[in-house]
Amino acid sequence: MRSSSASTRRTGPGRLLAGLLAGVLAASTATTVPVAAAAEPAAPPGARDVTAVLFEQTFASVARACTEVLGPKGYGHVQVSPPQERIQGPQWWTAYQPVSYRIAGPLGDRAAFQSMISTCGDAGVGVIVDAVVNHMSAGSGIGTGGTRYTKYDYPGHYQNQDFHGCRQPITDYRNRYDVQQCELVGLSDLNTGSDYVRSEIAEYLDDLISMGVAGFRVDAVKHMATDDLRAIKNRLSNPDVYWVQEAVYGADEAVSPGEYLQNGDVQEFRYATDLKRVFTNENLAYLENYGEAWGYLPSEQSGVFVANHDTERNGSTLSYRDDAAYTLAHVFMLAHPYGTPSVHSGYEFSDYDAGAPGGGNVGACYHDGWSCQHAWPQIANMVGFRNAAGDAGVTNWWDDGADAIAFGRGDRAFVAINHEGASITRTFQTSLPAGTYCDVQHGDPVPGGGCTGTTYTVGGDGRFTATVGAGDAVALHVGATAAPGPGPGQTGATFSVTATTTWGENIFVVGDHAALGAWNPAAAVPLSSAGYPVWTGEVSVPAGTVLRYKYLRKDSNGVVTWENGADRSATVPATGMVRTTDAWRG
Repeated sequence: MRSSSASTRRTGPGRLLAGLLAGVLAASTATTVPVAAAAEPAAPPGARDVTAVLFEQTFASVARACTEVLGPKGYGHVQVSPPQERIQGPQWWTAYQPVSYRIAGPLGDRAAFQSMISTCGDAGVGVIVDAVVNHMSAGSGIGTGGTRYTKYDYPGHYQNQDFHGCRQPITDYRNRYDVQQCELVGLSDLNTGSDYVRSEIAEYLDDLISMGVAGFRVDAVKHMATDDLRAIKNRLSNPDVYWVQEAVYGADEAVSPGEYLQNGDVQEFRYATDLKRVFTNENLAYLENYGEAWGYLPSEQSGVFVANHDTERNGSTLSYRDDAAYTLAHVFMLAHPYGTPSVHSGYEFSDYDAGAPGGGNVGACYHDGWSCQHAWPQIANMVGFRNAAGDAGVTNWWDDGADAIAFGRGDRAFVAINHEGASITRTFQTSLPAGTYCDVQHGDPVPGGGCTGTTYTVGGDGRFTATVGAGDAVALHVGATAAPGPGPGQTGATFSVTATTTWGENIFVVGDHAALGAWNPAAAVPLSSAGYPVWTGEVSVPAGTVLRYKYLRKDSNGVVTWENGADRSATVPATGMVRTTDAWRG
């Protein structure tokens, strides 16, 4: 849910209840109050910092996505829509009107939620919950879990005294009292200054933490005093849990997003709105110093995105309807080091209020209106690019003064993006080590070496020549090399097993690490038969990792046969690869 300046509020009932009021998202950095002291950065742990936002998908659908796409592609986290009991109705914005803190909504029950967390964890993907704690509903009725409620009376949680006394909608975003004491589009506004209310919210969040939730995207934080949120977070069993806050910037507003840095990360909406302006009306060459130099929040505490569920509907950012510009903006975001990125993955809509197709159940991507941006190859393969780039800064910037740019990430990665109306051909200077690389915009690396698509050879001088089509990109990184063996600085395991097969059979390796499918045969790593009867493959995992693994075969019908014997074991060295030489155990 997002808020805005009063001057741009809509008055239609659907939009009011959605709480999606288009803001004045200017690029100015002026604030009306001092910025709070920043907390220690609380980015999602580990090198994999990209979050897929699977908007309004059922917990079962999210679990499948973790196993089939998110884990294998290197996403570190998945954000799920608010899980708590909500008001009834088919509209998407019902998710932002809770009536209790039970997990009893249309996305699934508590058991399904717990199962999703476990499945995603097995795939190496942490779960972030969209937490609605500023308010409850705008009216009365029966919730999705059967709770009978009235506005200001929510059995088992809140009564009249637990809400702020200003019982009217916000009218002036230049007035702090109005913004934080009155009601966001008529939603009953919780008194988060109350010790009791704080304890109820903390109990809800702690319950989710106890189930294995890795963090929270906290909705509508500008409507709560930053110190109230700090007090709630300090009550948690893990006060250092990842915490990213939704706070829309408004140049003339009383409440500034910077105030919330003391609690954790803050979503930088100007990043997304400026990307739309640059990709639609200006030149990509302007992006050379994109980030803090544009007056944005500190990179290490900024959550960034190309679009989210609010902005794709109100038009303030790019959306899936913007075709190549939308895709290339994601390529840029995931290639560039500023902020902690999230990829919104939603569904097509013609009606602003339309809820998720099929009640949130994703039968298959790209069917029934599901867009599945998280799985688009041009986007998903850039997650591996970002993981490979790590903390390397921007190097070897090039632009044509207009809409074609290229840049590297130290000696780890390089991307060229062409938003011109015609193709460009040039020799690019990189800092990559000499070698042959997969262009992950046009194919996938094959375990053990090789690519399913285009490759480019970088010379000893760091140069390579490429033609980049209009509205297209080229992306290379050290985790996707076209020759067998580890890329520069890569650690992991190379598997080699001698196994005879019949026509239609293939050999796979599976194990206890997410890179090996987390013991899930459906996510097992396929091995190459190029050296038959020796089957080979390679995975990248951190140095020092102890892998437990086994081989299996699948026939043309997908029937799985495991090899006999105990689990095998291999330990990844501090540098380079551990190499196995095994024989199938029949």
